[in-house]
Amino acid sequence: MIDFSTLDPHVIFDIRYATKNNFTHQAVYPVARCLLRKSVAKKLLMAAKDFESRGLRLVVFDCYRPLSIQKKFWALVPDERYVANPAKGSRHNRGAAVDVSLADASGHELSMPSGFDNFTERAHRNWKGSSLKERKNMKLLESVMERHGFIGLPTEWWHFDAKGWKRFPIEDIPLK
Repeated sequence: MIDFSTLDPHVIFDIRYATKNNFTHQAVYPVARCLLRKSVAKKLLMAAKDFESRGLRLVVFDCYRPLSIQKKFWALVPDERYVANPAKGSRHNRGAAVDVSLADASGHELSMPSGFDNFTERAHRNWKGSSLKERKNMKLLESVMERHGFIGLPTEWWHFDAKGWKRFPIEDIPLK
């Protein structure tokens, strides 16, 4: 795995699980790092460059997640619509998934249908209650990520799996 933060200085890293600003309300990562499989990092870099060409910046909330952390999340939210069952492992545990959003060139996040880690129907990609602007921003994020080899999760507008994620093993390498 490689540290994605070394690849593009324009990407904004807001690794929420290294802060209290997440659904657990506690810092569960000891450091704010974005580790990804090399091939996944290359795809994400291409997406980031695509957004930059549009005057936007990629915002990264989460990347690789150790399996031991996945177990903590499952204990809090045992609902496979939002948290992967650690018995099966997560795409994050494989270094093949990212949680992302968009910001303008100044770093102000674009409005989306919900906040990150919102475990309600507002976060679903097909939710009809968001504003036209929020849907447009979400669709732009989704279309560019798909163009560069990612597949969105239906229940979380921010979550994207790299195509071919199954070929990577589940890991429990501590973040340091």
